[in-house]
Amino acid sequence: MKYNIEHNHQFLHVEFDTPTKILSSAILNGGFQNAKHFLNTKVDANFNGERTEFEKPQVSLARMVETNSWTGVCVGMMTAAIMKTFRKVHIEEQGVWIDALVTAGVSNARRAGDPADYKFMNEECEKVGTINILIVTNASLSDAAMVECLMMVAEAKAACMQDLNVKSRVSDNIATGTGTDSAAIACGDGPEVIYCGKHVLFGELLAKAVIQGITQSLQADK
Repeated sequence: MKYNIEHNHQFLHVEFDTPTKILSSAILNGGFQNAKHFLNTKVDANFNGERTEFEKPQVSLARMVETNSWTGVCVGMMTAAIMKTFRKVHIEEQGVWIDALVTAGVSNARRAGDPADYKFMNEECEKVGTINILIVTNASLSDAAMVECLMMVAEAKAACMQDLNVKSRVSDNIATGTGTDSAAIACGDGPEVIYCGKHVLFGELLAKAVIQGITQSLQADK
């Protein structure tokens, strides 16, 4: 499994050598996809509240894909974190490797269960911050294992927030992430991995990669 990274002040673009199985919470082409591209792009934060109308995120992402002539399915995320926070962590053991590609900002830090900012279902959100994570592994994962990977990413992120003493901007309790985080897992056709939880080596390595990636990314944001 091979991929190339294009990184600049505006976006992080990953192009896979062949269409790759991805599960994500992404705005553009979320869920399960066989995708050729992954995009994490920066949007301007509405710090002073001057803007009242926003282009739908999926429209902006699709337009960027078209502008750059990236052919094939693209999984796309957005973040207000600056692109200089991008960090890649590589961990490899027993023929299995895991890469964590992270951009992070926590000005929108929240704890799961905090009171919601928006009180109506499907209300449009505009919040700064965001921890966006792409996990790439050569391991061959089942659909269930990929879901378990996303669970592990979420737990590792929460553990990292605790380690770094990041506080929720709403409750002042330890945050578990931000209000606008997104995550994706892309897997290959290498060694089969059935379980990805806390009892197994793959889960340990995955969590370590996520924690290292977020920690390094937030250090770059200072």
